[in-house]
Parts: sequence; structure tokens; C-alpha cells
Amino acid sequence: MATAERAPEQLAPPPPPPPERAMGFAERAVAAAGAAVVSAVLVNPLDVAKTRLQAQAAGVVYNPIWSDFRCYPWCNPGGLKLSGLGPSCSPECFQYRGTMDVFSKISRQEGIFRLWRGTGASLALAVPTVGIYLPSYDLLRNWIEEYSDHSYPKLRPYAPLIAGSIARSLACITCSPIELARTRMQAFMQSSGGAKPPGMWKTMLGVLSSRQSISHPENCMGAQLARDVPFSAICWTVLEPTRRHLLGLLVGEESNAAVILGANFSAGFIAGVISSGATCPLDVAKTRRQIEKDPARVLNMNTRRILLEVWRNEGINGLFRGAGPRMARAGPSVGIVVSSYEVVKHIMHRKHAEL
Repeated sequence: MATAERAPEQLAPPPPPPPERAMGFAERAVAAAGAAVVSAVLVNPLDVAKTRLQAQAAGVVYNPIWSDFRCYPWCNPGGLKLSGLGPSCSPECFQYRGTMDVFSKISRQEGIFRLWRGTGASLALAVPTVGIYLPSYDLLRNWIEEYSDHSYPKLRPYAPLIAGSIARSLACITCSPIELARTRMQAFMQSSGGAKPPGMWKTMLGVLSSRQSISHPENCMGAQLARDVPFSAICWTVLEPTRRHLLGLLVGEESNAAVILGANFSAGFIAGVISSGATCPLDVAKTRRQIEKDPARVLNMNTRRILLEVWRNEGINGLFRGAGPRMARAGPSVGIVVSSYEVVKHIMHRKHAEL
């Protein structure tokens, strides 16, 4: 018995395999969905800022013309008249110059709650995506590690990369229409005249309409896969050894929820920042494909062409447009989701063990 208890400690450097491996897919999905809700609500403003900066660089004009708008004190009037109500604002008033400028201008021009524009779509996306993604990753990683331990030891270090890529592909293919709807809701503001923009369900119906069906190029599933699969591969490749190292340092005789939360949040934060920064050019390409409305351009767009076009026209700054808010969002988002997921799994396992 004593030998069996010490056997996992001989595997360097990870701590003993988690007892949660016995949990089924449904239990893991419940834990993942709860973590996704918390993350989606907290980090949505950063996602809006990232999308607005990238959409602006792609040519989306944020220059509302509704009559009750007032210029800021620091804006110079553009000289145009709005139905006899006075001069219009200079276009510079509507140019976003960074993440904090997006927050400020959206709050003043559209209302602070517009920073949570698309949260409904984010929740509709996050719950099924994470509910598929994390449990699939867990089970695939466990299977690959068990297979490598018995048959091919050299494969074990690559288990997070392989499992993360496959799991993310499954999640992306399943939830691509919701992702497209969310991006469009975040990218565009009110229509002219101050009309209320379409909500989540109307946007979703537009995405799923005959002209924008899943088979239509505008759906851009390829661009999403081109971004999300490398992101996931890098993220888990960084996250797994980091959290196992931290758990190996922090876990004493028995792990507890606080230790699991801290180790997983720290590892998730680090992995989220690194992977989001590395894949920012792919995110720029995905956003541009999703907001493009010119049918001629849509038919000829692909990730490689967009990246080359951005590089020629805007240089390295264009490829990493929105990198700041993307990294600021991804770090806490991955940390919150992974740590919440692991803590809920830990609690659920303890409850089962007590029964």
C-alpha cells in the first residue's frame, strides 16, 4: 500500500495525478459552464475594446450622426451643421487611441452599459464552448498520458498540445455561428438616427440566414480555427507544466481549494497572456473576416491574404492591433475559467468521496 501511494511521486516533476480523473464528461461540463459564466461577465469590456480597435483599423467608422449628440469640450467642431442644431463634432472625437480611450468614449457616447455589449452572445458562446472544450481537453489529455505511460513515453510532454488542439477544434466547429454574432455585436455601434442596434437573437438569425449560412464564406469558421487552435495549443503547453510546478511547490500532505485556485489562476494568467500575444495577428485576421460586408472581398479573403495585406498597409503595429486589451482580457479570463473549473471539480470530488 505504501509503495502504491509513493509511486506517483516518482514521476518528475508533476504532483500526483488528480483524483478527479474518475469524473464523467457531464460533471466536468457543469463545472466548466459555471466558470465560463463568471469569466464572460467580468472580461467582456476588454473584449469590446479589442474588437473596436481592430474594427476601426479595418475601416469601420465610429462617427454617429444622431442629432442629440454633443461634442466633448476638447473636441474641435468639424464645421458641418446638423439640421440647424450647431456644428458637428470633428471626426477625431470618434477615433479610438487605445484601450482606455475606448472605455472613455463608449461610456460617454453610448453609455457605460455598452461596454457589456455582446455579453449575452458571450454567455451563449462561453457556456457551450467551455462546456465542450475543457471536459474534452481533460479526457483527451488523460487518455494520451495514460497511453504514453504504457506504450510511448516520449508522447507524454505533447499531451497538452495535442489534446488542446483537438478539443478547441471541436468547440469552434460547434459554436462558430455564435462567435460570429458576438463579434458583430461588439464591433458596430448604433445605426444612423440613433436606432437601437439588433440584439443577440436578431444578430444570430442574420448570421444563420440563407445568405450567411454556415456554408457561406462569410461565416469565417476557418479564420476562427486558425486563431483558436494555435491559441489553445500554446496555452495548454504553457499552462500544464506551470500549474503542475506550482502545485508541486504548494501542495503539502493534502491539497485544498485555496491552493488549487491560486496555482491554476496563476498558471492560467501566464498562459493566457503568452498565447494571446503570440496569436494576436490571427485574431486581427479573424475579426476582419467577420466584419467584412463586401461580397467581392468576402469571396477572396483568407487568413494568409489578410495578414499580408495588413503587413503591407500597417506594418507590425497593424498585425498586433488590439494586443493590449486582448492580452489583458485573456490573462484573467483563462485564469478565472481554469481555476474555477478545477476548484469546482475538487469540491465535487470531495462531495462524492464523502457519500
